[in-house]
Amino acid sequence: MGLGGVILAAGESTRMGRDKALLPWPLKLAGSQRETASGTLLSAAIEVLEDYCDMVIVVAGKNETALRPVVYGCGAFLARNPTPERGQFSSLQIGLHEVMSRGRDAAMVTLVDRPPPNATTLRKLLEAFEKRNRNTWAVIPEFQSKHGHPIIIGREMIEAFLRSPSTANAREIEHVNQERIAYVPVDDSWVTVNINTREDYAGLESSFQT
Repeated sequence: MGLGGVILAAGESTRMGRDKALLPWPLKLAGSQRETASGTLLSAAIEVLEDYCDMVIVVAGKNETALRPVVYGCGAFLARNPTPERGQFSSLQIGLHEVMSRGRDAAMVTLVDRPPPNATTLRKLLEAFEKRNRNTWAVIPEFQSKHGHPIIIGREMIEAFLRSPSTANAREIEHVNQERIAYVPVDDSWVTVNINTREDYAGLESSFQT
């Protein structure tokens, strides 16, 4: 299985007032073991996905110049959405095109404004994906009946996304193919957390500060 990581980071972060990808975030935060290395939400997401993916692709927009040092410094690849105003789905399509063009047929996709999930969650998702039957196109984490990220999608779902217009919505496509999706219960609330505002970030920031 060739697995490519995709991080969607082309948003303008208008509600936050600064680029969410560059918000400070500790690296290798795992359970009660706290590391002192400083990073950003983006570098932490790359670090987590690199442990499970052959490569990681970050899709940027107008913030490409600002994100480039972080992306390349972490050993990831950078793809640019020239028209991020078309919406997040257009960035997803660009990231998936990169995955396919680099010879991978499956992708682990996440959003840069989600806290990186823990290793147990990712291992559980990968195990479910690797053991799936041929009628299962995607694996999605579920916490307290809420669906989250990262998701892992196979070639069939990738092609379904790529065949759709850039104005489409990933959730709509997933809904149409719901019988082909495996929802995996996980004990990790961060898979459903969005960091949209300063208040959202402050609430999470307190959880990793001593």
